[in-house]
Amino acid sequence: MATPLSANSFLDALCDEGLTVVEAGDWRSHNRNHKGPWGPVYGVMLHHTASRGSERTVQVCREGRPGLPGPLCHGVITKDGRVHLVGYGRANHAGKGDDDVLRAVIGERRLPPDNEANRDGNRYFYGFECENLGDGEDPWPAAQLEAIEKAAAAICRRHGWTARSVIGHKEWQPGKIDPRGFSMNTMRTRIQERLN
Repeated sequence: MATPLSANSFLDALCDEGLTVVEAGDWRSHNRNHKGPWGPVYGVMLHHTASRGSERTVQVCREGRPGLPGPLCHGVITKDGRVHLVGYGRANHAGKGDDDVLRAVIGERRLPPDNEANRDGNRYFYGFECENLGDGEDPWPAAQLEAIEKAAAAICRRHGWTARSVIGHKEWQPGKIDPRGFSMNTMRTRIQERLN
């Protein structure tokens, strides 16, 4: 069990990992904490945005969309490899997912299939949205993949977690496909190599 990092520690972790970070407005206090608790935290969840264009993507992830208020994550990783901080605290990114997956993340074990949605993931996960259409054809530039690796590793390093604490939305919630276009197992290998 881990208490969420302070906003400043979160920012420091990303910068210490060598990332280019862009702070969007009052990100430190922009959250959904009035809807429920945030923490304890157990891992990092990765998503794709199903959008194109960095400026618009960051705006939507910060403000939300009809029926889903922002922030939609903590950080947006754009194709150029920058991490845009849009919120901190509870964010509308994970939704309900499988409690068996949560137990595996907590125990840093191999993930079981996600076949139910009975736990509130917004409480337990840091979230990074990654700019990509998610159609299986939109490319993932090397700079972006490296930034995803670094961002996840930065949080794991601060909490003393292994790469098994990093999951994709598709591994948490039945019916989700994100992130699509790269292998989560390969990304976890990259993250673990960086942590080592």
